[in-house]
Amino acid sequence: MLREYTTDLPLIAILRGLKPENAEAVGFSLVEAGFRIIEVPLNSPEPFRSIEILAKTMPRNVLVGAGTVLEPEQVVGVHDVGGKLIVMPHADLDVIRAAKKNRLLCTPGVATPTEAFAALKAGADAIKIFPAEAIPPAVVKAWRAVLPKDALVLPVGGIKPDNMKPYLDAGADGFGLGSALFTPAMTVEEIDRNARDFAQSWRNLAAV
Repeated sequence: MLREYTTDLPLIAILRGLKPENAEAVGFSLVEAGFRIIEVPLNSPEPFRSIEILAKTMPRNVLVGAGTVLEPEQVVGVHDVGGKLIVMPHADLDVIRAAKKNRLLCTPGVATPTEAFAALKAGADAIKIFPAEAIPPAVVKAWRAVLPKDALVLPVGGIKPDNMKPYLDAGADGFGLGSALFTPAMTVEEIDRNARDFAQSWRNLAAV
């Protein structure tokens, strides 16, 4: 279940633009900072190769998968290289069903309650509120009041260490982190620093 990977640090590292030659170093940097979920979007260079490298080299308690999965056929490709998570920018029910058929965890992107309920009914393991910049905490709070209590709600888009608290107070369970955590131009040292900043911010909020 996805929840078992979010117990200590419910933050998903989104590595858009990651190159295979950097995958292992970046992955270990994130793991050392406490991250347990790593996503390589499929519009990255050679994404299946990067996913394969991460799946083979990261500790067994780290969930590796793909983001920006748009077609059911891509789900099979992720499965074949050892990926175990499918993340989508949309709520295509065919992709969700393909993920569940292949026994992969699936987090579709949703922007309305209608999409959220349909995705959960199709078997989604969590819902990705996307883009979070357009869906403020007040809206998340309203959603949270009607969604199943056990549904994992993960805002994604524009999340930074200093803007997590309002979403957390509104009922978010965790976050997907993009360019504030990783860009291809960053050094491993920069990524490590960003990862630790996010991890510490989460722990400070969780301790309150």
